[in-house]
Amino acid sequence: MMRKLLFLVALMAATNLQAAQPADTLVWRIKSMRCEECAHKVGTALRKNPAVESLSFDLEKRTVSVSYDAARTCPDSIMNYLRGTRYKPSAYSKTDTIMRGMGLKMADMHCRNCANRISKRLSEVEGIDSIGPNIEKHYVFFRYDANRTSKADIREILTGMGFTPVNYYTSKNISFAYFKIPAEQVCDETIETALAIEGVDDANVSKRQKSLAITYVNTETSEEKLLEELKTAGIEAVVPAPHVCKEEKSEK
Repeated sequence: MMRKLLFLVALMAATNLQAAQPADTLVWRIKSMRCEECAHKVGTALRKNPAVESLSFDLEKRTVSVSYDAARTCPDSIMNYLRGTRYKPSAYSKTDTIMRGMGLKMADMHCRNCANRISKRLSEVEGIDSIGPNIEKHYVFFRYDANRTSKADIREILTGMGFTPVNYYTSKNISFAYFKIPAEQVCDETIETALAIEGVDDANVSKRQKSLAITYVNTETSEEKLLEELKTAGIEAVVPAPHVCKEEKSEK
């Protein structure tokens, strides 16, 4: 009886020790994983392996982090679940160069002085390869290394400079709206309210400008509808008067 009891104690201790072991993690780059639907397909395939414990995705870097029980599987076995798909994993390193491009619309970038300030500030950011402002259309296109900086970091810098950056697309079905709002409504809650409106792709606010900028699908909504829905939600948004840029005057 004592021997049996000691055996059970030893078995329980071994089980608890095994359960306490941290999962191993591997990170792959999957260059063809470009969107959330792609990530969903990759996740569906990898979760078929019962030893895979969790997954996390970074679409900007196009990487997947896989936590797994090394006592039950191995990287080669996990990789087998992607064979036959178009999602081919490769090794990832923090020293890789992962070039990305993005456009940001800034209705409050009015003149060459504005564009020069943006270019000067962002040229100091590690990982930014090129900066292409278009003053007439109020957008800037960036090329950057996603292993050195990120879209979120760049947006945060621009917002801190007093601009209101939102996603920019060249599609004819995409439009942009820019509103002034009370200082007390310049907050994350206002952004969340705007993003919940049907047809809205992106939203951002600026404390300095007391502004709300929105990227939206014009086949689903319009500036007038956005304004109406914002006011219904309690946001006191107004369309500003045409801007007269003080910096532009200083150039003359």
